[in-house]
Formats: sequence, structure tokens, C-alpha cells
Amino acid sequence: MEKYICKTCGTQFPPSVHQPESCPICMEERQYVGPRGQEWTTLHEMTESQIYINEIQKEESNLYSMKTVPEFAIGQTAYLIQHNGFNLMWDCITYLDEHTIDTIKDLGGLDAIALSHPHYYSAQAEWAETFNVPIYIHEDDREWVVRDSEHIIFWSGESLKVQDGLVIHRLGGHFKGGAVLHWENGSQGKGVLLTGDIIQVVADSGWVSFMYSYPNLIPLPAETVERMAGRIKTLSFDRIYNAFHRVIEKEADLAVQRSAKRYIKAVRGELFQT
Repeated sequence: MEKYICKTCGTQFPPSVHQPESCPICMEERQYVGPRGQEWTTLHEMTESQIYINEIQKEESNLYSMKTVPEFAIGQTAYLIQHNGFNLMWDCITYLDEHTIDTIKDLGGLDAIALSHPHYYSAQAEWAETFNVPIYIHEDDREWVVRDSEHIIFWSGESLKVQDGLVIHRLGGHFKGGAVLHWENGSQGKGVLLTGDIIQVVADSGWVSFMYSYPNLIPLPAETVERMAGRIKTLSFDRIYNAFHRVIEKEADLAVQRSAKRYIKAVRGELFQT
């Protein structure tokens, strides 16, 4: 049996004889099915093709980014945070090969995986089984887990302390269980927020935005964004890394608050007339 992977979103399914009929993550309005219909591959096919590699590079002290090239599925970046002897993988990518495993072991291995939202679940069970580590997912997004695993821990409430100085915060928005990671020691002790695209760094790199669906351009309500910004107002962070290698280098906490105010004015029709 094969563990089929959706080519559009990169999600790996449980072992089966036949390809799944559809991908539930791509079938709803936050994602999409491509014009050629539902397409599938497997991790074996990907590694045998020798097309893909994972680029792992140092972003700052104790922080590494991981991205598959050429781009596969959504094309997100995952991160490895080294914190007081504890290695946490934030978000996940589909592709996993021996070179990647050896590189991560050279960096101290993995102690846990934590996810911002279902679009980056990808091959999380494969990674967790390879490194024998827990996966932290907010229980509000339980329904989107298509490949179950004994490694998954569904957490509840508004925050989860993985380690002292490493805390996941549920903000909702893009998904009900949408979460960000606050890394207290990042950016030379000024603090880092890793946001997936729950908070999205935009082209104008001093700003962020918020969406229900990014590919289909469905906005969030003003009240939701106001709540999201309020939940992180008390957190101390100077820098943001999103899921697409975009970074706000400094005063990122202020950038989130002013961006939320601009967003709210825009969707309420108070920012401009057109």
C-alpha cells in the first residue's frame, strides 16, 4: 500500500491500495483543486525522481529554515528552533530524504513538531515517526488531520508552553485553531514570532495582513482581526518570520498592531473610497 500525497497542498494520506478520491483540505474554499483535477504522488516517487532537495539554512543564531526546491505544493518554509537544548520544528514540509534526516541529526535532531494550521500538516506523521517526536496541533483543527498518528497531541485553550520561552498561542482567523509560536530568546533576546500565514508578512515588509483564504482572496471580518491583534499585544517580539521566507526584521510587534488597524479600516470602508 502507498501513502499518497496531494500534489496541490502536499498532505500525506494514510496507506491505501488506491489513490484517495479527493483531498478534503483542497476541496474547501480556503484551498483549491487545480485545473487538471486532483493529482497524487508518493514520497517514494519524489525521492526516486531525484528532482527535489531540502535547503536548510541558518537564519539567525539557533534558527534554521527548511524549504523544498524546486517548490512543491504550497511551497512553505518550515523552521527549526534550537532553544536551551530543545529542538522544535515549526510547521512542516512534505519532502523528507536521508540527506535531510542526516542534516537535522547534525543539528541536534528534533524533540517536537508544532503546527500553525492544516495547510502545513503535509507529511507531519512521517517526520514524527522518523524522529520519534510528538506533534502539537490545536484541537479546534482536529477534523483536518487526514493521516492520524499516535504522535499527535491535540492541545486546547489559548496557549501551550512547549518549553520555558517557547509558547504556542492560538489566534484563530485563517483556521479556528490557527496558531503562532512565540520564541522568547530569538533575535538576540528581543523575541521572535513565527506565524505561518496566520499573520502574513506582505510585500511591503513593514506590514502584515490577515486572510480567511489566501489563494481565493477571502478576507476575515474586522472583529476577528481585532481579536487576533489583541491576543498578542502583550507578547514581546521584535521580529516575525512567516511561512514564505518573508521577515519583519525589527519592531514587528508594532507592525502587527498598525497593520491590524489599517485592515480593520479597510474592510469597514473607512480607509479609502473607490
